[in-house]
Amino acid sequence: MDIKVPNALQSAPSVVQGFPAAWRRTNSRQRWVIAGLLLLVAAAFAWRFIFAPVPAQPKPQAPPVQVETATQRPVTIVEHTIGTILAASTVQVTALVSGQLLSTDFVEGQMVHKNDIIFRIDPKPFIAALNQAKAALARDTATMISAEHDKVRFTTLAKQGAASAEQRDQAVAAADADAATVQLDKAAVQTAELNLGYTVIRSPVDGKTGPLLVYSGNLVIGNNSASPLVTITQIQPVMVSFFLPQSDLPKLEDRLHAGKLDATIVEHDSAGTSVSAPVTFISNQVQSTTGTIELRATYKNDDLKLVPGQLVDVAATVSDIPKATLVPRDAVNLGPDSHYVFVVDKQGIARLRNINLLYDDGTNDAISGPVNPGDRVIIVGQVRATNGQPVTVHKMAHGAAVGAPAQ
Repeated sequence: MDIKVPNALQSAPSVVQGFPAAWRRTNSRQRWVIAGLLLLVAAAFAWRFIFAPVPAQPKPQAPPVQVETATQRPVTIVEHTIGTILAASTVQVTALVSGQLLSTDFVEGQMVHKNDIIFRIDPKPFIAALNQAKAALARDTATMISAEHDKVRFTTLAKQGAASAEQRDQAVAAADADAATVQLDKAAVQTAELNLGYTVIRSPVDGKTGPLLVYSGNLVIGNNSASPLVTITQIQPVMVSFFLPQSDLPKLEDRLHAGKLDATIVEHDSAGTSVSAPVTFISNQVQSTTGTIELRATYKNDDLKLVPGQLVDVAATVSDIPKATLVPRDAVNLGPDSHYVFVVDKQGIARLRNINLLYDDGTNDAISGPVNPGDRVIIVGQVRATNGQPVTVHKMAHGAAVGAPAQ
């Protein structure tokens, strides 16, 4: 198989081979012109890549940031949680005697006071029982008096020898037995009077009545805790139960003993009404599943707005920091080992400061560490700041002083 080579490629070796001969045929002037041109081209390339100055790189601009000034003042540490309203007491009213329920002397949901009459049971059977007990007492009292006379008579006759000792002893025993019978009758009278009194049922506490569980006309069974007549809940005062972390327990105990442990209760209503109540109880054990401990505050509840079972927001004062360094919350960042802030010094250099976060109220943070009141801390632009590098305070944030923490 024959391969055809293009004419141009066939003629290239002859051109190269013929270059010395062509160069010899040129005169010396042409040779110098060509050599000069080649030198100029070589010099241009050398100047461009070897001797030409490298343009300076532009210096990086200091990143813009916004700062605010740290302040110092007392701070109150407040824990926020959810609380549940508990009744001071809940009583299930039951009948102590059996009988027909004649009347109900209250309206469901009515506030009643201690010793107010709330139910009446038919008293007729109990009046009859009382009269019977009194009659038995009168009969046995007369028998006792007669026996006492016999006792005195036979004792005298025995001393005179007119009666035997046996007769005397029988008279004495009869008199003592009749006296015991009279005591038994008196107890029966007292029991009958108590049962008659139990036909009028009174409220044992001040509180609010629930729904009726037994209506008038029904037969009630005495001492039957399984069938209460009504439930009365004491809601003046009420207890507010809430839980706080066990780590706060030492501070809470100290404030309780000092009489300074209070809870602010915020109702879940449109107005967000808040009231203060003293904490009167700290539980004796920690919830193992949650690591929290129960506290209870006592509130008078004069306006009856709080109802058992209701959920409320609770803010409890845990401790005070007399001289706390405050910075905006936006200035505090979380690092791999601790929290930190960037402080801008007088030369405009950003300095990283590791701090301890003492309290966060949602707006400002109380911190401890190498940050002093008056230091400028970066609140916007931390991601562009580098420790030890300059920054540009682009715009001072409005309100250089840190505001009061929310309670």
